[in-house]
Amino acid sequence: MEHNIVKKAIKGDETAFELLIKQESSKLYRTAFLYVGNKEDALDVVQETVYKAFKSIHNLKSPEYFSTWLIKILIRTAYRVLEKNKKLITVDYESLPNLQDEKVIEIHQSLDLAEALNNLQENQKTAIILFYYHDLPIQMIATMMDKPEGTVKSYLRRAKMELKKLLEGDYHYGQSIV
Repeated sequence: MEHNIVKKAIKGDETAFELLIKQESSKLYRTAFLYVGNKEDALDVVQETVYKAFKSIHNLKSPEYFSTWLIKILIRTAYRVLEKNKKLITVDYESLPNLQDEKVIEIHQSLDLAEALNNLQENQKTAIILFYYHDLPIQMIATMMDKPEGTVKSYLRRAKMELKKLLEGDYHYGQSIV
């Protein structure tokens, strides 16, 4: 991502902002989906995030942290939506298409992991998503979460232990993040 484009967006260039959002859109959607667990709410979270970012981009001090700043807005928005809706992830198994056995196993693994992530405490879930799904270093996660690095490491350790406990016996296939 070019810092010049971010600087233009900060100065009010709507085209530059739109370009930045297009570059970040799939990451935003994937992250939102990990938090809220369904397409409609994930799209709502992304839309609200983009709106908030557009309204406050002039407050961004360091262009190199645009992506981090945007994800931070998204995480806060996702938690507000979850709190507002007080939803659990529900899966309509009947609507899943008839797929090959391997695909069905992959879907069940993803659903098991999504449900397990949903059972983590907020800070643990955020640390896991940022570390494993966004490949962010602990130092950056600590900055995003406004927590010391040691605390983030503790969140990750506890989250991995909790995920292992939740998935034990149910998650024998393929790779896992624990």
